[in-house]
Amino acid sequence: MTRAVVPLAMFTALAVLTPARAAPVISAALTDTTVKVSSDFNGARIILYGAVFDPSATPSDVVVLVRGPEQAVRITRRDRVFGLWLNSRPVVFRGAPGFYRAASNRPLDEIATFGTLRRLGAGIDHLAINAPEEQRIETRYGVRDIVVSRLGADYYAWRRAVVRLKQAAGLYNEDGRGVRFVDRGLFRAEIALPAGAPTGIYRADILLFQNGKPVAQRSRALTVEKVGIERALYVWAHVRPWSYGLVSMAFALVAGWAASMAFRRD
Repeated sequence: MTRAVVPLAMFTALAVLTPARAAPVISAALTDTTVKVSSDFNGARIILYGAVFDPSATPSDVVVLVRGPEQAVRITRRDRVFGLWLNSRPVVFRGAPGFYRAASNRPLDEIATFGTLRRLGAGIDHLAINAPEEQRIETRYGVRDIVVSRLGADYYAWRRAVVRLKQAAGLYNEDGRGVRFVDRGLFRAEIALPAGAPTGIYRADILLFQNGKPVAQRSRALTVEKVGIERALYVWAHVRPWSYGLVSMAFALVAGWAASMAFRRD
């Protein structure tokens, strides 16, 4: 009986003394945390750099997701009616970020499964963009409270149109080679902001993947703000819209009167 107890005690002591495997950690920072937008602003490039700390040296992937403030998108489609091309009823999409960039060290579909990417909103195809005004609740096949869209099968065509417009403006981008490891555990990524980037608070999520699963994450904030006369007008228009509207109307009237006087023929 004593001989059986001694090995068990030794095993318990070794288990206590053996350190647990350290969890992987990711760290990152931005070269700039504030972008100032003035009248001559033509875009900016911000470098994100970071490091992966993992004593086990497990192969890792890094995904960087940058989202700007959400903006409603209102689009119409030209339909042919009795030989005439007319604009359809507008559809308003909500939940769409004003700016979105997904960068990774290899294509996203090689890093994680469809379900994982959809849950994280990683990739343009996985963004949660919907048209709530087009949704209704129905009962189908005996199942109540099913949310369906009045757009039907055309929903995906409308959604693709939203993404296509954003991509054409340089506001949406996905780069499967946008993250580059420059040394063991050290990586960098470039965030290109176009001239039309919306102002507000941006969020950069840096995710570390191992074996297709997110194991660590860091978030960093980026502020894009107007400066100079542009900021003064922006604040005035949002804080005191009535006075801003009256002054704008008066300025338009004075400008119109001055133009008519300048080009008046005697």
